[in-house]
Amino acid sequence: MWALILGLIIFLGAHSVRIFAEGWRRQQIARIGHRAYRGLYGLVSIIGFALIVWGFGLARNNPTVIYTTPIWLKHLNALFTLVAFVLVVAAYVPNNTLKEKIGHPMLAGIKLWALGHLLAIGGLRDVILFGSFLVWAIVDFAASRRRDRRDGVVYAKGARSGNVIAVSVGGVLWVAFAVWLHGILIGVSAFM
Repeated sequence: MWALILGLIIFLGAHSVRIFAEGWRRQQIARIGHRAYRGLYGLVSIIGFALIVWGFGLARNNPTVIYTTPIWLKHLNALFTLVAFVLVVAAYVPNNTLKEKIGHPMLAGIKLWALGHLLAIGGLRDVILFGSFLVWAIVDFAASRRRDRRDGVVYAKGARSGNVIAVSVGGVLWVAFAVWLHGILIGVSAFM
């Protein structure tokens, strides 16, 4: 479990610098340059992510069940993850109303993904992983919206075409991940 927890600390810690140390972040960018900062940020993130994946896999060797859930929550999780995929895609698709209304659809998608998995799976490793991501996404979403208000950020008006692209691409990616990739990458069928 130590590798999973260390990976979460490194990965989510790197992704929390802007929340808790914006001034320090600006100083480092000014000192070493934006490109070098992004390179170091990427390297730290990859190391953290690799530890999360490795640690999650190791934790399967000693499963600890904290709670069991009814089967309908697993189906609800499928719906949550579908919406999460659409929201994550909406973060990158220009001119969509999800970005206009939510501001940070990727963080909203991560919250739904994590909450859905917490509702559907009750193992200790799952609670640690998804609970950590849920708490981080809630805090980051609130901080990002606060920063938007402080800086007067207004998101571009969304259009129907942007919505269609976000929903279509998100839906296709969700199907591909749920039907094929989840079993290959995670080792568990999404529809078990």
